[in-house]
Amino acid sequence: MFSKPNKTPPKAAPTAAPAAAAPAPVAPEAPKARPRVASLISDGITIEGGVTGDGELQIDGVVRGDVRVGRLTVGDTGHIEGSVYAEAAEVRGRVIGSVTAKQVRLYGTSYVDGDITHEQLAMETGAFFQGRSLKFQRPSAPQHSPAPQPVSHAPSAPAGDPFAAPPKPSH
Repeated sequence: MFSKPNKTPPKAAPTAAPAAAAPAPVAPEAPKARPRVASLISDGITIEGGVTGDGELQIDGVVRGDVRVGRLTVGDTGHIEGSVYAEAAEVRGRVIGSVTAKQVRLYGTSYVDGDITHEQLAMETGAFFQGRSLKFQRPSAPQHSPAPQPVSHAPSAPAGDPFAAPPKPSH
């Protein structure tokens, strides 16, 4: 910062660079997944019809139709008249219809009139909920039961004797 300025001109770079010093070509990087931004239906907006997607959605306006998203937040001014299907749902506003999600959280300002099907349900004091709380379980691993045997009306040889003669027909 306080040094004397250098009065010597910079040396010119050599015109031909040796081949060993040339940088190797770089393979193009795979495109990085950009973080997804939540979509917003703001206060004052009304949607007549369903909303579908796999991302995150915040509703501060009105949706008259089913909502199917990955993660749903219903804001204080948000209102849904229809069914909700999501991985996670947080409700601060109103939902008139059923809610199906793995994780459901009803805040103190929420109003839900409909059944809630969930794995986890949390409700704050003051939340209004009228309906049934239905806990769904992940399906357990299928029990391996023996395959049903075909029904045969003809007598057969005992299972223990594979060389037994077939039964003689009776007249």
